[in-house]
Amino acid sequence: MFRYLKVHGIGLLYGVLLTGFTVYLFMDTFFISKVYRVAEETEEQDIVLENNQEEASYEDGNISITLTEYREEDTSIYVADIVLSSPEYLKTAFAQNSYGKNVTEKTSEIAEGVNAMLAINGDYYGAQELLSFGPALIENGTIAVTEEDEVGKAMASNPRTAIGIIDNLHYVFVVSDGRTEESEGLSLLELAEFMDGLGVETAYNLDGGGSSTMYFNGEVINTPTTDGRSVKERSVSDIVYIGY
Repeated sequence: MFRYLKVHGIGLLYGVLLTGFTVYLFMDTFFISKVYRVAEETEEQDIVLENNQEEASYEDGNISITLTEYREEDTSIYVADIVLSSPEYLKTAFAQNSYGKNVTEKTSEIAEGVNAMLAINGDYYGAQELLSFGPALIENGTIAVTEEDEVGKAMASNPRTAIGIIDNLHYVFVVSDGRTEESEGLSLLELAEFMDGLGVETAYNLDGGGSSTMYFNGEVINTPTTDGRSVKERSVSDIVYIGY
C-alpha cells in the first residue's frame, strides 16, 4: 500500500524531503562514515551502450555503473549497479527545475537538462501536490511486503521503479517493463523478491506504471508505456540520478 505524505510550502521544503529520502534512507541507515575519499577524476571512461544490448557500463574515478537486463516473471527488468566514491553523485532534480502543481517533464528531458549519466523517475507529486513513495520493499535485509499487504495495483503486475542500497556507497536502480505482450510486469512482492536476490539491504518502491523509466548515456533503456499499446514516457515531477 502506498503511503502519502502531504507536502506544504514551496519547492525548498520538497527538495529537503526528497534529498533526505535519497541520502538518509539509503546511507545513514548503514552508519556511513562522514569522511569520504574522493578519487581524482580521470579522462579514462568506459561507455558501452547500444540498443538491445544486455549489458552496458560506465566507469571513471568516482562513478561506476553496470547496467544489466534480466528476464524474470515474463518481464524485462533493468538493473543499474552503482558504486560511488561519495554520496554527492547521487542526486535529485525537479521537472523544469521547479516545484509546483502540474510541473512535469519526461524523465529523459529532466536527465538531459542536468547532464545525468543515469536516471530513473522519482515521485509524481505534481498532480496533487503530494509526495508519494513507498512502501518499503526491503528493510534491514528482510522483505517488508507480503501478499496480504498487497491490494489493487500493488498486487497486479505493472511496470515498476525502485531504488536500493547494497552496501556503503553501493546502490541499485531497478526498473521493470510491463503491460505489454513482451513483459507482464511485477507485483510489489515480486519486485521485493527480485531486489532481495540482488543482495539489497534496504529498498523503496518509487512511482511505477507509465512513469517507470530508466535513462542511461543519453537513451531511454526500458519500454515505458501507460496503456500497453504505445511506447511513450509519461511526464513526471522529478528524477533520481547519478551525475556531477
